[in-house]
Amino acid sequence: MTSKKTVVRVEILGDEYSIRSDATPEHTRAVAEHVDRVIRETMRAGNIVETHKGAILAALSITDELFQARAGGGDLVEDMKRLSGEIRPWLPPAKRKE
Repeated sequence: MTSKKTVVRVEILGDEYSIRSDATPEHTRAVAEHVDRVIRETMRAGNIVETHKGAILAALSITDELFQARAGGGDLVEDMKRLSGEIRPWLPPAKRKE
């Protein structure tokens, strides 16, 4: 069974793209707007004229955000495991499953 793909037209740096995705059109637009915003901010901050260089630097910035979020998620899982271990002794014996 395949998911229904939708086609959404988005604009990044003034160029229009048709994006085919399983995601909702709202999500696709939000992602495209984020990419456009990060590229523009990157180009403005570094006085970059070439859009491909701005796009590469923006991709690095967005990837760094992703890696930090993943690391934060891993930290959260470890914190939850630690708290679970601390709380487990307070539970009735039948509820102390690992």
